[in-house]
Amino acid sequence: MRKIATALTLAIIGTAPAVADYNPFMGKYENQVAFNVGYGLDSGIIVPVPARFVPFFLFHGQYSQPTTFFGLPARQSLNVAQTVGFGSKYGWQWDRYSIPIGILSADVALLYGKKWYFAVGGGAGLQAQQNERLGAKLLFKFQLTGGFHLTDRVGLEIFMKHFSNANTAANHSYAFYGMGMTYNF
Repeated sequence: MRKIATALTLAIIGTAPAVADYNPFMGKYENQVAFNVGYGLDSGIIVPVPARFVPFFLFHGQYSQPTTFFGLPARQSLNVAQTVGFGSKYGWQWDRYSIPIGILSADVALLYGKKWYFAVGGGAGLQAQQNERLGAKLLFKFQLTGGFHLTDRVGLEIFMKHFSNANTAANHSYAFYGMGMTYNF
């Protein structure tokens, strides 16, 4: 898992700006902002079954620009997130994990049309404080995203986000299912 996380981080940092006329994430525009809200799950699996929901939320803002990844359309992003937990469930005190997170990430469109896309993404970042659930400040993100353009500037996304430490410490994770809105300019 550490080799995968290292390779993914190097791939994200090494992406170059796209010169293509069309990018399924943002069309003809060169900038995108997004706001996402997610609901947490208690799961250690990278793509968790949507079960065992917990009182743990993700509020996530993102700024992106178009790029390519081995010829596939992609976006590179700066992310700021805030997790907010309440109470306890499944043996975890979720209010202890209300922590800000900063992440550098990239998403690659695997399937797309003019108004929709399906993407996979990853990234690396830091949470503001270490806790017993992850055991490290260093985080790695894996994400599946489906998007639909309402207009050429406004879109909706649904997502699954998984944050873990890639086995650099205790092996628990944060996982969220949610949705968001994008604006291209």
